[in-house]
Amino acid sequence: MSPEGSIHGDVWRTKRDTSGDPKRAPGPIDLNRYVAHLAYSGPQTFCKVPVCLNQADLRAGKVDVAVCGVPIDTSVGQRGAAHGPMAIRAAERYLPGPRRGGFPHQHVRIDPFEVLRVVDYGDAAVHPLSIEESHQPIRQVVREIAETRAVPVVLGGDHSIMWPSCAALADVYGAGKIGVVHFDAHADCSPDVLGHLHAHGTPVRRLIEDEHVPARNFIQVGLRGYYPSDELFAWMQAKGMRSHYMAEVERKGFEAVMQRAIEEALDGPEYLYLSVDIDALDPAYAPGTGTPEPGGLTTRELFPMIRRIAHEIGIVGMEVVEVAPAHDPGYTTALNAHRIVLEALTGLAMRKKGIKGRHYLHPIAAGERSRARSRPAGSKRKP
Repeated sequence: MSPEGSIHGDVWRTKRDTSGDPKRAPGPIDLNRYVAHLAYSGPQTFCKVPVCLNQADLRAGKVDVAVCGVPIDTSVGQRGAAHGPMAIRAAERYLPGPRRGGFPHQHVRIDPFEVLRVVDYGDAAVHPLSIEESHQPIRQVVREIAETRAVPVVLGGDHSIMWPSCAALADVYGAGKIGVVHFDAHADCSPDVLGHLHAHGTPVRRLIEDEHVPARNFIQVGLRGYYPSDELFAWMQAKGMRSHYMAEVERKGFEAVMQRAIEEALDGPEYLYLSVDIDALDPAYAPGTGTPEPGGLTTRELFPMIRRIAHEIGIVGMEVVEVAPAHDPGYTTALNAHRIVLEALTGLAMRKKGIKGRHYLHPIAAGERSRARSRPAGSKRKP
């Protein structure tokens, strides 16, 4: 077998020779043959959006958001998250694509694909047998997106990928200038996992120790279960981390906790990154993950908050990780992960359109205008 055909060496990250390809002008490539595909047909990209292959395509297309997959799970004891990006892309089961036109978010009446230029940037080159060798290619591909000032939306994959993904944003926007809101059942700041620095339980520690993100601006929401240990809990307190446990959510309410979390994340930094481990949701909404923890957030809590953060605050990047579809008897987990991304896109579209207001909802969706119209002409509102 020739070296080019060998499975050895660096073939997993070696780009193919494109010199024989037809010449084309830079820009997004629409892979859809028909005006509308059913969601499960045709080439699979996120919501059937066009593909970009390099920075020239991103720049020529004036791309606002680029979705990138990281299909790897070699840092997790229970495998399956490597299939997360494919499952999230294909989670929509019946709506036809492309989604442009006719599919507005019902709560705000905004179709993000009408407002934003969204593309799929394919997957990062990951080594199927080495998490250590995968992190640099992940960091490179996320940096490529961020350098064009498009917002990278990273689909995982296990949570170790937060280390290279968030580091890539710090490369572009500056170390210490990014705050992180991290939705998760677990703190993920262990010094190592079974002696390995690259692991799904260590990315927070790595980002803090590498000084990409200040510890005091790494804000966690949704912690519960039986981790961190007393030793790790003491380390978190000594570093000045500010974490919000589900006990606080239950006592004070999710909105109050999130208001505080956002203020803490941006207490110094200029930009915001969202990290969503799907196990932040209760297993009733996300059974397809490697480390489910009962007592988590509901979709009714998390969905509007993701949309609000993207709209009211703005984000420079986000990730949705730990979706392991094989552990889900249905497709609930992937569908909810897909919707989390759509909520963020909707919020970014609202921000781009200049919509103002805290927790904006369309009046009819909020039940305001419909009540006014339902009163008989000449009647007065009851006191």
